[in-house]
This record gives sequence, structure tokens and C-alpha cells, in this order.
Amino acid sequence: MLPRFIFCFAVVLAILVVVLLALLSPVSHKSSSKNPSRPWVALSMYIQQPRISSSSIQPVAQSDAGAFIFHRALTEGPENTSRVVGKAQGFIIPLQHFANSAFNVIYLTFETPEFNGSLSVEAKHVEDEDRQELTVVGGTGYFAFARGFAVFMQTKSQSSVADPAYHVKLQLRFPNRSQTIPG
Repeated sequence: MLPRFIFCFAVVLAILVVVLLALLSPVSHKSSSKNPSRPWVALSMYIQQPRISSSSIQPVAQSDAGAFIFHRALTEGPENTSRVVGKAQGFIIPLQHFANSAFNVIYLTFETPEFNGSLSVEAKHVEDEDRQELTVVGGTGYFAFARGFAVFMQTKSQSSVADPAYHVKLQLRFPNRSQTIPG
């Protein structure tokens, strides 16, 4: 008789714990009707030629095929002396028959205390325009699984620099981070 009593008591106690956890859990207080869509995160920065001495600048060789390989600094402001927050790297072939190439990706790497990680921006439809709207296809670190849009705009500079600076506006959306899989 005692084993039956212990078993029934354990089952009732387990049911009580499950019900209390379901009612008192902080996740249950979040209403999905209050915020049906996840908020967008907006970032703005500039892609510029890295600050190096003029004696070590090497011209970028461009082929007739038009491949564009770059390694640039990512800064907070439009001035070349602005704080560097990361780097931009990429390999783009802006020809029509390479439009769907897996190589046409721009990587934005952030190295700041508030944003530590990288973003991958897909550059499938690159044209010779001053404004490009591209797709953010993922990221790492703070930007893990990010999706969204990246708008690249060539800045109007007063200097006669061969490599123009670009203003980058990012609109990012992240997956529900409360359902993180423990690692």
C-alpha cells in the first residue's frame, strides 16, 4: 500500500510542478499579439579606404572581366579619421552570367563592444549605380541568423580619391532569440 501512495504522491507533485511552471514562467507573460512582427534594427556606417601611408598604397588591378576585390575599413562617420568599427571584404563579378554566383558576397565584420560579429550581404544584382539595394543573408556573433536589407550609396566626396567611400544603411531582423538552442 505504501508504494502506491508514494507513486500517486509523486504523480500529483509532478503535475503540480508542471502547472506552476507553466503559469509562473516569464515566457508565458509575453503576448505574441502585442508585437506580431519582430522589430527591425537599423545601423548606419561607412566603407572607406583603410588609413595607410601613401607610400604603401598599391593600385588595384582591374581585369577586363570586371571582377571587384576589396578590403576596406568600416567607420562610424563619413570622415576617413572616424572611429573604425570593423572591416568590409568582398569579391564581386558584376557580369550578368555571374549574377547568381556564390562568390558575389560582401562580408561586414564588426569589432566593437556593442556589436561583435559579421554579416553576409548577397550582391546578386550589382549595377554601376550610386545606390545599391542588397540582401542580408546571415551573420555570426551578435548578428547570428540576421536577415534584412543593406543599402549602399556612394558618398559625394570633395577629394579626388580614386576609391570612393560608401554609406551603408542596414535594416536587420533577427529570429526569436528566446528559443536559443543550448550549445
